[in-house]
Amino acid sequence: MGASTLTVRRATRWQDSVRLLLLIDAAARQPTETDEPPASTVGVVRTQVRLQKLDFWVRNPDYLAYELMNEYEETPDEEDLLALAAEILASEEPDLRRFPMLRHKFGAFEELDDALAPLVERGLIRKTQVLGQKRVVEHIYFLLERGREVAESLVVEAPLLNWYADRTRLVVALVDGLGGTQIKNRQYLQKDYAETTWRHYIAPITDQARARLVELQRKLDEAGHQTAPEN
Repeated sequence: MGASTLTVRRATRWQDSVRLLLLIDAAARQPTETDEPPASTVGVVRTQVRLQKLDFWVRNPDYLAYELMNEYEETPDEEDLLALAAEILASEEPDLRRFPMLRHKFGAFEELDDALAPLVERGLIRKTQVLGQKRVVEHIYFLLERGREVAESLVVEAPLLNWYADRTRLVVALVDGLGGTQIKNRQYLQKDYAETTWRHYIAPITDQARARLVELQRKLDEAGHQTAPEN
């Protein structure tokens, strides 16, 4: 089946490179000897699947808001999660920040090589592969000291990029400790995502997310009235 011909908003190569640098900076864990890190490595992100799935939530704020509501329903005491979802959905963010991704065999996917190439060329990251008998079985991304310095300086020199720094940290915190396959399975629980035709763009769910938010806020208000002390 051919790829979707739907006209979609595309990021520039610079936007993709900056977003991925900030995402790798947020997602990178301390390297160990078993990672075999190159010189000046300050962090490592293992697997392309994990990087792709984290990037999907950064690029699709309505899906992120939906996931925040999922998390809220699991831990209803964390009302900040619902408030954050409401903040996202009340803003222009779902349209302004949305850069769609194609649905492939293993979920949302986009080739990363073009966006990562400038980061590699400038000595900000290194990437390597673990090879199996017939194919690459794992991609590994090393954040170098210079990459962290640039990531930090970008948000100082261009304050508008603080949105990406904040959002990448939020996305990483949401799935702290989960691997790429676990995040992929979590995203497949969203019906619209899972039912997107292979090699077609994953459509927005802003209206569905806003309707769900209204229902959750109604239930929260009702619970508050029921527990309020009588005068």
